[in-house]
This record gives sequence, C-alpha cells and structure tokens, in this order.
Amino acid sequence: MTIHQEIPLGLRNLKLTPLEAEIDRGTPEREGPPVTLMIDGVTITVPEGTSIMRAASLADRQIPKLCASDNVEAWGSCRLCLVEIEGVKGTPSSCTTPVREGMRVTTQNARLERLRKGVMELYISDHPLDCLTCPTNGDCELQDMAGVVGLREVRYGMDGDNHFDAAHKVPIDVSNPYFQYDASKCIVCSLCVRACEEVQGTFALTIEGRGFESRVSPGILSDDFFSSDCVSCGACVQACPTATLVEKSIVEHGTPRREVITTCAYCGVGCAFKAEMQGEEIVRMTPWKNGGANEGHSCVKGRFAFGYATHKDRVLTPMVREKITDPWRPVDWEEAIGFAARRLLEIRDEHGAGAIGGITSSRCTNEEVYVVQKMIRAAFGNNNVDTCARVCHSPTGYGLKTTLGTSAGTQDFKSVDKSDVILVIGANPTDAHPVFGSRMKKRLRQGAKLIVADPRRIDLVRSPHVRAEHHLQLRPGTNVALMNALAHVIVTEGLVNEAFVAERCDMTEFERWRGFVAEERNSPEALSEILGVPADELRAAARLYATGGNAAIYYGLGVTEHSQGSTMVMAMANLAMATGNIGHDGVGINPLRGQNNVQGSCDMGSFPHEFTGYRHVSDKEVRSTFEADWGVTLDAEPGLRIPNMFASALDGSFRGLYVQGEDIAQSDPNTRHVTAALKALDLLIVQDLFLNETALYAHVFLPGTSFLEKDGTFTNAERRINRVRPVMREQQGMSEWETVCRISEAMGYPMTYENEAEIMDEIARLTPTFALVSHARLDAEGSMQWPVNEAHPDGSPIMHVDGFVRGKGRFMVTEYVPTEERANRRFPLILTTGRILSQYNVGAQTRRTENSLWHPEDSLEIHPFDAEERGVADGDLVAITSRVGQTTLRAMVSERMPQGVVYTTFHHPFSGANVITTDYSDWATNCPEFKVTAVQVMPTNRPSAWQEEYTQTAPGSRRIHTATAAE
Repeated sequence: MTIHQEIPLGLRNLKLTPLEAEIDRGTPEREGPPVTLMIDGVTITVPEGTSIMRAASLADRQIPKLCASDNVEAWGSCRLCLVEIEGVKGTPSSCTTPVREGMRVTTQNARLERLRKGVMELYISDHPLDCLTCPTNGDCELQDMAGVVGLREVRYGMDGDNHFDAAHKVPIDVSNPYFQYDASKCIVCSLCVRACEEVQGTFALTIEGRGFESRVSPGILSDDFFSSDCVSCGACVQACPTATLVEKSIVEHGTPRREVITTCAYCGVGCAFKAEMQGEEIVRMTPWKNGGANEGHSCVKGRFAFGYATHKDRVLTPMVREKITDPWRPVDWEEAIGFAARRLLEIRDEHGAGAIGGITSSRCTNEEVYVVQKMIRAAFGNNNVDTCARVCHSPTGYGLKTTLGTSAGTQDFKSVDKSDVILVIGANPTDAHPVFGSRMKKRLRQGAKLIVADPRRIDLVRSPHVRAEHHLQLRPGTNVALMNALAHVIVTEGLVNEAFVAERCDMTEFERWRGFVAEERNSPEALSEILGVPADELRAAARLYATGGNAAIYYGLGVTEHSQGSTMVMAMANLAMATGNIGHDGVGINPLRGQNNVQGSCDMGSFPHEFTGYRHVSDKEVRSTFEADWGVTLDAEPGLRIPNMFASALDGSFRGLYVQGEDIAQSDPNTRHVTAALKALDLLIVQDLFLNETALYAHVFLPGTSFLEKDGTFTNAERRINRVRPVMREQQGMSEWETVCRISEAMGYPMTYENEAEIMDEIARLTPTFALVSHARLDAEGSMQWPVNEAHPDGSPIMHVDGFVRGKGRFMVTEYVPTEERANRRFPLILTTGRILSQYNVGAQTRRTENSLWHPEDSLEIHPFDAEERGVADGDLVAITSRVGQTTLRAMVSERMPQGVVYTTFHHPFSGANVITTDYSDWATNCPEFKVTAVQVMPTNRPSAWQEEYTQTAPGSRRIHTATAAE
C-alpha cells in the first residue's frame, strides 16, 4: 500500500486518502528455494513452503476465505478456500496446502462454486441476518464472502437450533471500554484466538463449548473481557471477520470514510497507524501492515487511547500572567508571542545571554525540536538547550558513542527474529514496549533462550509459553558488577571471539579490558554477594550468552537511570564486542527508548554540547557550517544541562526558561527542588496540551498540538524515521514550529519556513546522517533508518556491519562504583520504579482516556516478608519516606519483588513518586538515578503533606483529573 501523492493536500498538508483495503494474502510469507506452479493458467514462482492461497493472491487470484489471515498460521477450518489440484483427489483447502514444483491449481469452476456456496449457506443459517443494523455493515468479511460466492438463498432456513436464539444466546459483553463481544455473531473461525496467541502472545482467549454452545471465551477464570488476561491490544478485534468483536466507536459512529497514515506518539517502538475518519473525527486507529516497526500489530495505548487529543482539559487559547500567583489571562497569539519575546529580551539584556534557555520535547516531531534548539542557539544566543532524554537515555548516547562511535542502537526490530539468545536488562518490554515485546515472545516460543536481569520478576520471566532460562535478580544499583562478572567468565573460560576482536577492535584497549575483567575481584564468586545472585547462575548465563548463537541485548531505563548508567552501557558494548555479537542480524545492543521521539530529540541537537548528528559545539568546522547556513555567530562553549539550569535558577543567574511539551515538575527527580527552581524564575514559558504540573509555575502558556495535528517525523528506538501526518487541523490554530519561529522573529532572529518539509530539508542539509532524507522521499518510499546518506542511500537497518563508526571498537574499563544512595537502619528498603502497560510516562495523555480503568492509581509493590515486618496488609495506605521527602501510596503485597526492594510506577502526579527520588545522577550525563532510592515504608492513615498541598491547589490552575487517586 502506498500513499497516493496525486490527492490534493488540502489545509496544511491534510492528506485525505480514501479507505484502501490492505491486501491479506491469507497465510504468512515464507523463505526458501523457488517453486514454480500454475494457478488458473497463470505461471508463478514463489518460495518453497508458500501456501496455494498466498501464491494465488500473488498471482492476482483471490480465493474466498474466512478463517485465514497472513499474520497467523493456517488453520483450515472454514472450508471456503477449497481448490482443485491436478492429479490430487478431492478439494483440499488452499490455506493449508503448500505449493509443489509443477503443480497445476484451479481456484474457480462450477464444482468449487457449488461447494463454497453450500459452506456459506451453513454459516448463514447459524448467523443473525441483521446486516442493515449491524455495526460492521459494509465492513464485514462474512458479508463480503457471501457476495463473492454468489449466495442468494439459504435452503436450510433459519428456524432450527442456532447459537443466537433464546436457548443459546449470551449477553453482549461490553465490559471492555473500547470494544464489545457479541457471541451470537461468532462463526468460531478461531482467528481471534490465534491472533491472541501468535501475534500478541498473551493466550487470553479460547473456544469453549461444543456445537451451538461453541463460542470465544476470555478464559475459564474470567466472566468478561475486562477481568480476563486480555491486554486490549486489539489484535482479536482486527482479526474478527464479523461483528463478534468490534470497536465501540464503530457501534456508536458507524464505519469510517477516509484514512490517514501516521505514527503513534506513545513509546519508542514507533507504530504506524491508519487513522480512520469521518470528516475530522477519528472513528478508530488501525495498525498499518506496512508499518516498518509494528507490521500491523498494536497495543492498548496506540490502538485505543487517542481520546486525549480532544479532551475537555485541552487548553486551546494562549494565556499570560505577570506573576504565578495571578490568574491566567487568555490572549490572542500575537499578544502571547509578543509578551514571551519581550520578557526574554529583557532578561537577556539585563542578565546576559546565559540567563535564558530551553528544554525540548521527546514527544514533539523532529522538525519541532529542531526549530526550538535553533531558536535557543541563534536567537537566545547560547547553548542552554537540553531535553527530557537527559532523564532517561543520555547514558545510551555517551556509552555507545564512546565504544562504537554513534549514539544509537545497532539493530532494527526485525533483527530479534534471528536471535538465539536474548538478554533483557533493566527493561520490561511487555509493559513499556508491548508491540516489540510481542515480537520478542514469538521468537522465544520458537526456541530462543532468554536471560532476564532485573530486580523485579517481570512477566517475561514466566508467562504463557515463555520462560527465562535465567532470572538474574540482582540488587538495584549493581548493574556494572553484573556485566563485569559475565565478562570475567567469558574472558577466563576462553569464550572471546578472538577473530572478531582482532579484526574489528582496538587491541590495546581490548588487552587492558581483558586484564581488568580477568581479575579475581570481578569473578562471579567475588561479586555474588554484592549482586545477590548465585555464582553458578552468573556463570551459566555468561556461557549461554557467549556460546548460544546469535545473542542480543535489549535494555531500558533500568540500565541508564543509575549513577553508573554510562559505565553500564559501555560494559554491555564490551560484552557484545568480545563475543562478536554485533554487526549482523540477531545480535547487537538495543536501547528500548521510552518516548516516541527520544531518539529524534537527541538526533536534532537537543543537548547543550552538541549540534544535530551528535557533533560537538566546540568543533570549529562543524560550527562554521551552521553559522554559514543560519547567518549568525554561534557560541563555542557548551551550555547548561537541566540540573545546572535548576541550580542556576536558585542562585539567581538563570532567569528564563522555555519548556516544550515536557512536565519537568512531575518527571524530574526531587520534586521540591525542581519546583523551587521553577518558582525562582522571572519567566517560565510552557508549550503543551494541558495545564500540567510545570504550568503551575508558568508566566506564559502556549497551546501545543497533539500528534494527530502534527506534520513531520518521529525517529523511533531503531533509528527509523517515520512520517507523522495531520489527521485534523490544529485545534488551537497554530502549529508548534510556527509558534517558535514567531517568537524567534520577535526577538530579532527571523526563522522562515513555508512548511515542515522545508525544515527537514534544512536538517538534511546540515546533518550527515540525514543527508538523503526528505518528506517527499519518506512519503514515496516509506520509513528509513539513519544513516541515510550517500554511503547508505536506502538507510541502515543494521549498524556497524563492516566496521564500527568510530573505526576500531573501543573497549572501556568499567570499574564498579557503588552508588552513594544506600540503605541503612533508618532507610532499610530500596525503591525502584517502572511503567505499566495501560499508562504512559507522566500520564498526561493516558489518564485522560479509559485506560485509567486498568490503573487508576500508582501503588507500592512490597515483598510479603517486608510487609509483615511492618504490619502492612495488601491494600493498606503506606507512607514512603526517603532522605529528601515523603509520599503515600497503597500497598500491593507481591512476591514479584525480592525482599528488601519495593517498586512503584510514576504515572499519576498525586502519587508524587519523584517527591522522594534523590539528586544523585550518572557521572557522565547527569541522568537521574531514579532506580535506587533508600526508603522506609510504614502504615499510615492519611496522605502525605505534599499530597495534601497538591489537592489544595486551585483546580483551575491544573485541570488534571485526579479524582480516583485523591478520593
């Protein structure tokens, strides 16, 4: 499927593409030697193992089907896809019959027509004939196939027993907030069951009953879909050929009329979706089969949680106020931009250029981020620009650039299909990156071995049909010690890939590293007590990684959000280089980025020391290129990082801050320190969808745009540059990049672009890794993975294939240095944090959707021993106190946590998780150490002082729904 370029763009590049059915070939694609056969007189060559149904589809001979889909294995139950094969008796099903060399197949004749019509009669005799009032009328495969086979009557009538009459009818299940289940329309094709198993990997559905009692069930222990193991990914709804499983939005609004291909704005997987519309109203979001990252799969957030874009809490009018104690004053865009620019100039003139700066957003497009950092460098006159990636993946950039030469992951997501061993460290893919998590689980079910290194027993450790070979349940903060122990085994047991290292790596650095990790102090036996992991488990895991075939590392914030985050990233790179697990499919070092454009915001020059493409501001040649293009002299000195901005605000030297699409008052550590810094500012400008926690301290509020209104690109965790296309007009009347350009112009530095495509053209002109990227090319050819340049004109799915970007791979000595944040008698427990499937980041988007039904508040997971010792029962209110603050959560007694460690999510502002996190951070990048906070937990009967203060804040200044948590 392609995006039709001949369709008029309309307002602001609004692509009004009519609905276009994606071709479903019926069975999955195969790899193998070529086989040539003839289908209805047409000769076609396909790979060995291909089904007749798929071969026929490729030959433009569509065979009728009801139970077949190319995203699940063939089932052969509907008997509608019968064909004749020369020399073969009977009429085999085309979906389950593989091709053979010289085979001659007939897909259509009078005999087959009669058989198919008879099969369809049986289906219709047991199906409600309410097509005119059915929600999927016009979008129903059963209806379509009845027409295809020419069914005009049902000889068996409708009066016999059937599963929708009074004796057998089951009430419609409307428990799920996003879709309903009507058993009366079920044809028991099992497509939904197979999609749940093979695509999603949850195994939540089954077929129960016999005969007319046969129906889909969400499990024998569940009465409905909401209370079942179903994760609401939508795979079952998408697979259903009838109205058995259907979106409630379709029931309410009817079927869509047009579609726009765009990219999800939640996690770093970067799923492509078809926004299916009626006018400018979204009816549903359907995962796009041609999406490079998701290939037709989705999760509950991307599939269903888009309602926040039109939520009543959205602020659509610019607002200003002189003091943060004043009420907001709505103004027009001209006054808001003039107010912001004037105040910025006043601060700059009085206190110097270094007194102002900005923070870019990992939820905005590359183009929007680019113009913000350009405004700061060219109009503000400094390099005081930073990004929220500082608090998540900045160690990834530092560690991978130091060892390999580039600040990004090495593989595409498809690479995991070739992995034999998967090492997951400090990540929870099934919750935080669920579409990739499903792909990983599929590979594990095919036989790949899994090692999980995590203090918490995440679902991957043990779930249906997936079990980790080793769960290294290490103590929080000991990641580097773990890597050194694994490396010790590999070096001392002769498991190093000597040929790879000799060819690809700096041997001097390697020998230095080899000597370091071989020391006895780095042995599993020496580090076992520090780690809390048995030495024999460490040795077995190391041997599996080194000898089990293609071995891949996937990691998340449990790696980077530590005082040794950068050291840990380098330690993982050491391990991959030492074993040769880099540079081809199935291997590599793969950061699972948390937000949709974390990679892109870093690529676009959002750090105070780097221009686009990770080039240092002190590099005179690089700087002169930007100066020539931008027509302005640029500062050669790195600017302030976010923590430095806060410290300087408190000492009075930093006075004005522009915040693009981030809620730093909720997301950054030590909340009281952050809010004190924000209060100290003379000017805080916030650009966002909602009046978030940061906006409480703002003087200017500029309404932002949701991803459904944006035109541009996101770059996902695999370096894939995806097009983001506007589904609707900007609700507040102006794009975010235009707002920024107008502020810059009002400050005396003009930034003029006709559209977002021109911004990307400038990015490509100034950024070697984006040199051949353009909107036109992405529209015509689809997504691409950088670098996209003369050396790699079609992009780079796999990095470091023939050599490392830096030349020779650099091994780094990785001394384990314990964090200064430690447990003691006063604070005996260690708190670590993470995410949950239904919510996203600070919850600003997902809390404004029905996803909150699954996770209405954050809770504290605590081991039964620790709970009993403190007199805490499941569901009790508990006070969590650290060295810097206190908050209150409800306890969840769980053996997922080891004794001595507690865990919470951070999706609700009322929870105040960051009220108790400390200022400790990564030694190289200042990435906060969210994952290690020493705390005490005790029963309580009231919210914390901070939470009481939070609830007393005037609702009009926040407009954030907190009822479920506060009540």
